[in-house]
Amino acid sequence: MAIEIHPEDIPDAEVIDVEEVSRREQMMNAAKARAQQAGAALGEQRVRVFARISAWYATADVTDEDLAREIERKRRSQTKHGEVELGARVKGLKLQLRHADPEMSGALAFELAGAEAQLQALKETDADNYKISGRDLGRARWSKKAGRLALSLGGAYGYVNGVAVEPLLALASLGAAPFAWWYLSRPAETQQPKAGVAPFIPGQAVPVEGVGADGTPVPAPVWTPPGQFVPDTLSSLGRVSLVKPESARVQGEGDLVTALVKAGIISEAQRDQTHLAGVIQPSGPGWTATIELPRGMPASNAIGKLEELASAMRIKRSRIEIRPDNSADGHDGRLVLWVADQDNPYGSGKTDSELIAAERWDFWKDGIPLGPDARNNRHTLDLIWSSIMIGGLMGYGKSYLARLIAAAAALDPTVRIIVITGKTGPDWAPLKSVAHQWIAGASPDVIRKVLRVMDTTITEMQDRGTELDRLYEVSPEKVPEGKVTPELAADGMGPVLLVVDELQELLDGAALVQVAIDEEMTPEGGRPKTKNARDILVDSFARYVRVTRFVLGMGVFITQRPSSDSVPTKLRDVCAKRGSFRVKGQNSAKMVLGDDPVNQGAAPHLLGEDSKGVVVLELGDEAGHITIKADVIDLPAFKDICLRGRDLRLAAGTLTGDALEYGKVDQAAAATATLLADCIAALDANSVDRARTETLLGFLAAYKPSAYGELTGPQLQARLREAGAGGTRKLGACEGLANPNGYTRDQLTEAGK
Repeated sequence: MAIEIHPEDIPDAEVIDVEEVSRREQMMNAAKARAQQAGAALGEQRVRVFARISAWYATADVTDEDLAREIERKRRSQTKHGEVELGARVKGLKLQLRHADPEMSGALAFELAGAEAQLQALKETDADNYKISGRDLGRARWSKKAGRLALSLGGAYGYVNGVAVEPLLALASLGAAPFAWWYLSRPAETQQPKAGVAPFIPGQAVPVEGVGADGTPVPAPVWTPPGQFVPDTLSSLGRVSLVKPESARVQGEGDLVTALVKAGIISEAQRDQTHLAGVIQPSGPGWTATIELPRGMPASNAIGKLEELASAMRIKRSRIEIRPDNSADGHDGRLVLWVADQDNPYGSGKTDSELIAAERWDFWKDGIPLGPDARNNRHTLDLIWSSIMIGGLMGYGKSYLARLIAAAAALDPTVRIIVITGKTGPDWAPLKSVAHQWIAGASPDVIRKVLRVMDTTITEMQDRGTELDRLYEVSPEKVPEGKVTPELAADGMGPVLLVVDELQELLDGAALVQVAIDEEMTPEGGRPKTKNARDILVDSFARYVRVTRFVLGMGVFITQRPSSDSVPTKLRDVCAKRGSFRVKGQNSAKMVLGDDPVNQGAAPHLLGEDSKGVVVLELGDEAGHITIKADVIDLPAFKDICLRGRDLRLAAGTLTGDALEYGKVDQAAAATATLLADCIAALDANSVDRARTETLLGFLAAYKPSAYGELTGPQLQARLREAGAGGTRKLGACEGLANPNGYTRDQLTEAGK
């Protein structure tokens, strides 16, 4: 039998509310969850605080771009500060030199020259000096890290000492602690790429979306993660603002095509048939684009409208270069456009030629180092097997370009040099020490001498051809191409360089001379017929170029009046290479370079007054023409080069002709200068400013025994008289005598001037 027990039957029983128990359990679980969340949040705060502090010490808040700007700013500031200091130093030295005595002036002048050279080097500092490398960025970042650590340590040291002196400082810092904790522990903001904007990928160049109306490339928008540095492939464009205030800036390929339409290169109907082959890309100090023209339209159509295109793009014509695309993928309907980021991309400074420091040069192997183009690519001229015609207005650098060629030849002892200049002057005087023939002037006698030299030279070069024929019969392996080889050149068949300057003066002078033609004498034996020497001279120069090329005959012809009279077509056409500096018009440009190069974009007539040293070179090969800023060799450096070339020829036994005779005079002058200098040095060594002949002879024998040990008194007097010092003079009281004869230091110094 079952027994039922009810709660009410038990007086002390406690009633359990199940719902209340469940509610309390939920409250406890919620409290535990809140405690866990609070702990987790506190942990996250600690992580963020320590992460932010660590990031600050690691300089994670400083991007490479910020560091690069800071480094460049410091370098430019240092350069400017150096210019100011050197400028003040130069002014001070000039003032000292103006009031210095003769003994100190030499040292001051030397110091002044060095200071001026340093100042000029600072002023000509180019963009390459401000390029930032990865190592520069690394050093700058570590320097900033060290600075922050030092700042923290210094702050902690100051805080501890401050608390010791003023305890209220500790209470103040405790009050600021919560705010600092909140600031450091706040969640970091996340950044996501913007819609339609490509993310930046390290190692890739910044893409260029298009080109503005002013000719400046427009970078495509690129999203960069926080702290990520984008390599500035267009930094040079970014530093110099070329946007004209009145120019509307439009972007994209369409803008460039619009410029072609406005320039009249293509019509509006041909817009859709014109597009870029690839993208607009940075190229040196500028940008380049390859343009596909409509089918049937040659690139020469655009090349002939350079000025119109510059007007359409609202930039100066000097900033634009156009040429057909001669690359492997190119064709006659594709052109390459290059736009500089400056109105004068070649700059106004001068670059010294590397030939100045060269001890020796291989004219055959190394060619002639010329200089950089607008993209800062250096170029070399190979003149073997060819000749060059150089023309242009006065004062723009023709002689400097020709001097580069002559300097390279002078430093190669296998090269024979012949100089013919239509006027006297110092431009080519240094070559007297190495030139086989050196002729200056345009008088009738000089013109006749030039004709004789040309006949003799051509005959000698033809004799080389005869020798090549003989070698081909007996040893054909020595002349595999029927031309002179480097081995034959080293054995005596070296290059022959003919330098003809002031061609227009020579032709004008020759026009006044009549030359007898023996083969056309009358049967009665009367006077022979004559011919104008101008025609004969042109024929001689052209014939030299034609018949001596394969035996290493080369010519450099320089004229400053590009016209049909000063640049005979017969001579120009046989010169495979041509160079033109600034000229006044397209006709003059064609007179020097020829029609085809000008039609293909060579434009010396578009060079401005600030284009000194800039030359357009037609190379006579697939490369077409180039425009460069020629390096510089001044006359003192040219003289040093020629003297080195003379020593090389003396050692090689190749010094011939006029250079040998010139050397004898030069050696006598050098010996005279040495004698006077030795006499002055001997007096100074004995602390006297005058001496009798016998005493001076003793000083010299002690100073240089090998040179003056056997010299007698009468011989010394004769040599000093030849040196311009004159005879002995009364010295006044000297060497214990009342008024003996002898020489004074001032007398010897005056003779040496």
